[in-house]
Amino acid sequence: MQTVHRTERRRRMTNIENIFICMAAPLIIATVATKGHGRRMLIFMIAGMTSCLLSSYISTFIAVVQGVDLFTASLEISPLVEEILKFCPALFFILVFEPDKSGTADAFGMIAIGFATFENVCFIIMNGADNLINLTIRGLGTGAMHVVCGSIIAFGLLHLWDRLWLRAAGTVALLCVAVTYHGVFNVLVSQTGIPMIIGFMIPLVTTAGLSLLRRRIDSMGFA
Repeated sequence: MQTVHRTERRRRMTNIENIFICMAAPLIIATVATKGHGRRMLIFMIAGMTSCLLSSYISTFIAVVQGVDLFTASLEISPLVEEILKFCPALFFILVFEPDKSGTADAFGMIAIGFATFENVCFIIMNGADNLINLTIRGLGTGAMHVVCGSIIAFGLLHLWDRLWLRAAGTVALLCVAVTYHGVFNVLVSQTGIPMIIGFMIPLVTTAGLSLLRRRIDSMGFA
């Protein structure tokens, strides 16, 4: 049985690699033909897709070491691994290039979108594309969840990064909030019926709430 599980993991990982190459290749070519802000957005999206690929490897490795199945790993291991790996390229961008607030928000947003897009494509290929309604709901919910987690960290860093005494503690706290939010989402959508619907709706409602909050803050002239 363990041999079968290992074979299945290797088959899925190989498929993920192939999917990544097919999706990333045109984006990489586009970065050569694009300049300025558009190129930066494409690079962030590729970084998000790469983070998704790496997180699948790392989560599977930890699951094997801990002796848990893939379902348990998706609930207990993946949220932490995925949020850390999504955060790393954005952190690198902030430390090296020192962007303004708009650039920081763009980085987190596009990394999250790239991650969610690659994850959804892999899900469709592995589970089929027969039910359009369910796939649409899942696509919107998963995409919104990743964007919300990125927005939580980005929003906090925009207000904490210039305050040295809050920088380290605030970053860890924001990551914990994102990981918890991600974990709750995974638990709910792993169920069936109403809990699953609630799980997919929560990120959409949260996205709308964050959008209203951002507009409120902008209208009040807060930095």
